[in-house]
Amino acid sequence: MATRTPRNTLNAELIVRTALDLMEARGTDAFSLRGLAAELGVGPMALYTYFRNKDDLYDAVRDHLMALVPPVPAGASWPDQVRAVCRGLRRLMLEHPCLAQLLASRPLSGHETARVAEGLLGVLRDAGFDNETAARTHTTLFTFVLGATSWEIQMAAERRDPEAWRRLRTTMEALPATEFPVVVALAPELARTTGGDDQFDYGLDLLLAGLAAKAAG
Repeated sequence: MATRTPRNTLNAELIVRTALDLMEARGTDAFSLRGLAAELGVGPMALYTYFRNKDDLYDAVRDHLMALVPPVPAGASWPDQVRAVCRGLRRLMLEHPCLAQLLASRPLSGHETARVAEGLLGVLRDAGFDNETAARTHTTLFTFVLGATSWEIQMAAERRDPEAWRRLRTTMEALPATEFPVVVALAPELARTTGGDDQFDYGLDLLLAGLAAKAAG
């Protein structure tokens, strides 16, 4: 049973932290303002004193998490600075899977999201890339991290579900080798590339190699 929040102690920070706890426990799709109010022991209308609607609260939760992304390390080469930002964002999404969904479903607004973008764009500008290249590279890197990590989170969830993992393995093993000879032949390798540090770094290194080649050209 939820404990009623003591009178005059409800505040935006408590609401955000409680919303995050609920999203992580039940999933973002199951989250509701009514459920949040019940958890806090207040009426739903009390939440509107601090947040205009659910999207406004989603943005606050996203910014709360994005504030945890480590700053760009000073003194490193620009490729290592880019790696640090991308790896830091990935680690945060793996620790808080709801962040991946919030970033995918909500516009990229908010102070802390802008702070992360400012850091990465600053690295690219300082490396000598023009405005267009810096902007396109930032977008490419961000969508790579978001897409790769969201895929990794989904595959990890399927592995934790024995029935879902069994269905996936059955589907792969049932593919006819005459129709899909390369997929069947590479099935073990494909299984090893569904996530993890090595796979993420492999993709990130490919992007950085292309960017370095562009800089050299």
